[in-house]
Amino acid sequence: MNLVSPILIGVIYCLLMSLIKEPHRRRFNAIMVGGAGAAYLSGGGFGLWELPFVALMAYVAYRGLESWTFIGIGWLLHTAWDLAHHFKGNPILPFSHDSSLGCAICDPVIALWCFRGGPSLTTHLRRWLRPSRTANRAHDHASATS
Repeated sequence: MNLVSPILIGVIYCLLMSLIKEPHRRRFNAIMVGGAGAAYLSGGGFGLWELPFVALMAYVAYRGLESWTFIGIGWLLHTAWDLAHHFKGNPILPFSHDSSLGCAICDPVIALWCFRGGPSLTTHLRRWLRPSRTANRAHDHASATS
């Protein structure tokens, strides 16, 4: 299995979520983690044990409406559930044997972003790609004195 793809998917998820302005970004991510909790309901292989996990994730998602930390916790809980399904249950995508493992690699990337407060990565990316005004002034000053 390719380990890079799930990491890239996590990064792309965080970049796309960065397009949503706060506080909507946090609330939308709380909904996403709540939905992730129900991902295995249609045949995850653990029978009735799937239901307490959904209830736990619903609680964590509810708390995540006001807390990035709870959203990060939710993604880590989902990581553990992905690993359980990879080793003992059914994959998240029935047609892809390693899909739960891929999800278990992707989810901690998202969790780390959440634990940092879900910052806008697009803003950081723009700053990184665009030279600062002070750097331009220093360059212009150095050119003028030469």
